[in-house]
Amino acid sequence: MKRIAISGNRHQDGYFPELQQLVNSLALRDFSVFMRRRLADYLRENGVQIPDAFQLVEDFPEEAQCVISLGGDGTFLKVAQWVGNREIPILGINTGHLGYLASYSLKETDELLGIIEGDRGEIERRALLEVKSNALPSDFWPYALNEVAVLKAESASMVTVHAEIDGGFLADYLADGLVVSTPTGSTAYNLSAGGPILQPTLRCVVLSPIAPHSLTMRPLVVAGTSEISLRATSRSDYCRVSLDGRSFVMKCGEELRLSRASFSVMLMRRPDANFARLLRSKLLWGKR
Repeated sequence: MKRIAISGNRHQDGYFPELQQLVNSLALRDFSVFMRRRLADYLRENGVQIPDAFQLVEDFPEEAQCVISLGGDGTFLKVAQWVGNREIPILGINTGHLGYLASYSLKETDELLGIIEGDRGEIERRALLEVKSNALPSDFWPYALNEVAVLKAESASMVTVHAEIDGGFLADYLADGLVVSTPTGSTAYNLSAGGPILQPTLRCVVLSPIAPHSLTMRPLVVAGTSEISLRATSRSDYCRVSLDGRSFVMKCGEELRLSRASFSVMLMRRPDANFARLLRSKLLWGKR
């Protein structure tokens, strides 16, 4: 893979020397590089010299064969939206905090570029949820790599989320909200809500209530092929719907229909990556 697109956040303090090394290495290895213009402008403002051969772009370049995401997991989610349904590998370089999706560091520049050049990365297909609803804003990207959450709009009132699976009534969740998570998102909002950690390549979905008003409301794992319907009611006329942290306000009573998206996010991991090692290194699994 010789044609690389680069996107990232504008919070790279402390990493500018390493980022200069990265862009220099890309130029020396004769990659064709497409860098998102706002990232390039930010790096230049902070002393990073961008090679003249780099092409600066706003929209995703159709020629790209691989994408580098510079930032944390939040940045990776935004880059996944930028890539859309093209199913091109995304390699995350962690300059954020946890870096669960971004598995490389800038100290490994030569190694990761060699993996890209030699097409030796481990590619994992990650499922997304697609949301269909008349309440969706017209310019809202209706996909989530981590989770879809239906939340109360006001701090004083709970929300009741009426949930159906494959046309059959499941439950009325009386809670602060309901998280519907992919396996990838099981270590995000779902985990904070008390949901289980899932191996990210599994084909399933988790429904986890947030602070439920009942002892019988517990996280539930269902098949990834399930179609889920949600309707919220509350003392307030509105609730909030969040897809990977991007949210909009929805009038109560509107229906949300959730199902597996027709495309996947292609996450590029290091060749020696495995689920158990990731749990130990990122979540300190088994530590005392």
